[in-house]
Amino acid sequence: MKIVVTGGAGFIGSAVVRHLLLQTQDQIVNLDKLTYAGNLESLADIADTPRYHFIQADICDRQTLDQILAEHKPDAIMHLAAESHVDRSIDGPAAFIETNIVGTYTLLEAARHYWKTLDAASQASFRFHHISTDEVYGDLEGTDDLFTEDTPYSPSSPYSASKASSDHLVRAWQRTYGLPILVTNCSNNYGPRHFPEKLIPHMIINALHGKPLPVYGNGQQIRDWLYVDDHARALHQVLLKGEPGETYNIGGHNEMRNLQVVETICDLLDKLAPERRPEALGSYRELISFVTDRPGHDVRYAIDASKIEQELGWRPQETFETGIEKTVRWYLENPTWWQRVLDGSYQLERLGA
Repeated sequence: MKIVVTGGAGFIGSAVVRHLLLQTQDQIVNLDKLTYAGNLESLADIADTPRYHFIQADICDRQTLDQILAEHKPDAIMHLAAESHVDRSIDGPAAFIETNIVGTYTLLEAARHYWKTLDAASQASFRFHHISTDEVYGDLEGTDDLFTEDTPYSPSSPYSASKASSDHLVRAWQRTYGLPILVTNCSNNYGPRHFPEKLIPHMIINALHGKPLPVYGNGQQIRDWLYVDDHARALHQVLLKGEPGETYNIGGHNEMRNLQVVETICDLLDKLAPERRPEALGSYRELISFVTDRPGHDVRYAIDASKIEQELGWRPQETFETGIEKTVRWYLENPTWWQRVLDGSYQLERLGA
């Protein structure tokens, strides 16, 4: 197959690109605008693969999208390009509306017009795979409730509202125009090469610098954690075997309170990097501090992933314990990657500065 991956320089996107290049013979066209969260250094190990082609482009640029699709003639589009940080969406929602809603609309229209140029067999096999989040469902009240593919949407933040909007657009293009679409909604991802503003890498890096580990509210918010490579495998399985028009929820079977996550990171660092701990501290846990909760903070997310497991045969390979240790070890072993993100040099180099 030839696959266009949008947002392939981001955290999840780069994991998908890497999986496809290392585990298949597919040709990959990575289309990424390279905003602050896009980092080509995350793909340095596969950048010279002959089956890989990178294009810096904006999904809001219809003319460029038309040119890319006409030239590369993909069999599928995996759409991961999105603004995704809740705190940033609260401070500046405009970028989320532009990228997640307008960008998805523009890409859908480019895909639809390209799809109409294909012969009947190619139209039938083409897929537009839209990758979304469980945050579109809002939060759960009961301790045993789970998000299913039929859970009504109730987004809480500008980010999740913009993703909910994009999900609706994708489904409308299938119903109205017949575009063969797939939608997946995943739980919180984590793993190597995660942008440092996110909870897990932020806590690892702050701890290594002896800085406070800020936990929102009382830290009792619950999330289901999905190792990013497990997610990449799931997305590939959906692309290959998913039924057009269907939605598949992807979860990690790892519900954890935010405070538990931070404490687990501290315990791992106590084991793996005791020499980096400030002398005055007996444990990295002593760096934990509680800060004012953010507006509209969802209490609990949890995914029912039985549909993808039963129909497509996917299950996560990593437990939280194995995945978080791999993650902490990666950050300890790859300080250059995250230091270049923190000081901005990963962006300056690509701009020729």
